[in-house]
This record gives sequence, C-alpha cells and structure tokens, in this order.
Amino acid sequence: MTPASLVRKLRAEDRQDVAALLARAFDDDPLATYIFPDNRVRARGLRRFFDIQLRAMFLGAGESHGAALDGGGGLRAAALWLPPGRPAAGLGAVLRLVPLLRYTGRRTARTLRLLGAVDAKHPRAPHYYLGVLGTDPPVQGQGLGSAVMAPVLERCDAEGLPAYLESSKERNVPFYRRHGFEVVDELHVAGAPPLWLMWREPHPPGAG
Repeated sequence: MTPASLVRKLRAEDRQDVAALLARAFDDDPLATYIFPDNRVRARGLRRFFDIQLRAMFLGAGESHGAALDGGGGLRAAALWLPPGRPAAGLGAVLRLVPLLRYTGRRTARTLRLLGAVDAKHPRAPHYYLGVLGTDPPVQGQGLGSAVMAPVLERCDAEGLPAYLESSKERNVPFYRRHGFEVVDELHVAGAPPLWLMWREPHPPGAG
C-alpha cells in the first residue's frame, strides 16, 4: 500500500494535471468509449470533461484527494468527492457541460439522456459521493486507488455517514466491495453500457 503521507488534498493548481491523468485512466472505460467513440477525440473530450468537473464541482467542495508514488514524480491517482449537501448533478451540472458538445457530436442527445438517468438514480439521503476515482494506467495495481480513497472513507466512518458511487466497469466492483461498498442497483439505458450503483454504510470505530 502506498504510504498515507503521499496522499493530499487537491488544490486549484492541480486541475490540469489531474484532468490529464484521469483522461488517461478512463481512456478504455466503457462509458467513455460510448460518449466519445472516436479514439482521436476521446482524449481531448475526457480531458475537457474532467477539467470542467474539477473546476465547477469538485475542487470547491474541498474533499478531493490525489496520491503520488513513493519517491515523488507528481500525482498519479485522484479521488473526486462531494460531501453531503452538494448536488452531484441537476440542470446546473448539465449546463456546465455545454463546452463538451463539440466533442460529443451526434452522441449529444444520448449522452444527456444517460446523464439524466444517472441523476435520477442518485440517492437523496445525506452521503459522501465518490464521483470519480482514477489511477494512471502505468501505476495501476500499486495501491494508489485504495490510498487516495482512504481519507474520506475514514471520515465517513467517523461521522457515521454512508458513501455512494457509480462504477462503469464490472471488474472494479470487487475492488469497491473490499472497501465496504455493495451493489444496490444497476442502471441500464438503451444502447449504453451498464452502471453498477454502489452504497457503503459507515463502519463505526472498533467494529469488525
């Protein structure tokens, strides 16, 4: 496991670097390839998407973290969280995605329909929302994903609050289960890849 000392909160000046590493991490993601089927467009579209999300939603919330490998070299993983009371989507979020229209092209209507379906399934009870978790492909499997999630999961337990996420890769479901998440629903929108909706109850200190 990567030492906790290498995990820190994201700052405004991290935005472009984190957007770039998340674009690399999600390049083969089923949802990303659905929204951006053109390989030449996907990298630019994803980078723009994450840049918008970081600037408009996650950085201001103050709960997102990045992790670096032992020895430095910059951030190689990021977990983007929203705390309770911060809306994950809605009309404002959709309008912030307008700059993406140049990348989605004919997929725009289907993309907006899918985002609307995701929002409709989002729990309304207070919770921490893990909107994005990504690790640079060359360093995946080295514990960075677990390390970068840990600060907010520990806070969930300390505050007695649940957490929620949507996984767009079925192979990631066991990883999240190891951190206490369980699948509570699946989202199926015609023509789009499925999403696994996962919920984590808090683990009180001292509980087994």
